[in-house]
Amino acid sequence: MQEYEQLKQLVEEVDDDIKKAEGGNKAAQTRVRKQMQDVKNLAQDIRKKCLELRDA
Repeated sequence: MQEYEQLKQLVEEVDDDIKKAEGGNKAAQTRVRKQMQDVKNLAQDIRKKCLELRDA
């Protein structure tokens, strides 16, 4: 499933910014929040696709 691979890639990309955000970097905190929203949306898309497969 291509969406799952995209999700894994998004999570890997946020790693550096999370470390910076923990150090108090406010710009990194903003980036993390945006990236986490992207992760949430992609996870929801994957969930919908799984439900479609189940119902097919």
